[in-house]
Amino acid sequence: MLHIRVDDDLREDATAVFASLGLSMSEAVRLFLHRAVASQGLPLELKVPNAATQAALLEARQRREARTARFETAEALLADLAQDRDED
Repeated sequence: MLHIRVDDDLREDATAVFASLGLSMSEAVRLFLHRAVASQGLPLELKVPNAATQAALLEARQRREARTARFETAEALLADLAQDRDED
């Protein structure tokens, strides 16, 4: 048996992700542990995010905590996406 202390929000978000993959939390943890043993290390690549990614993560956390959206409407979001596509 394994007991892990995890923030409630993180647990809920992870549970939803795993459920979408057809996995329970226990199955996902077992899978992670099996992969760690097989690879003799962490079964994922750890990197320090670049400055742009760090800024985006900070903004996302702040918006989540404040419960605010970046765009007022779906149309504003789509317009911004179209503008980004046009710039590429």
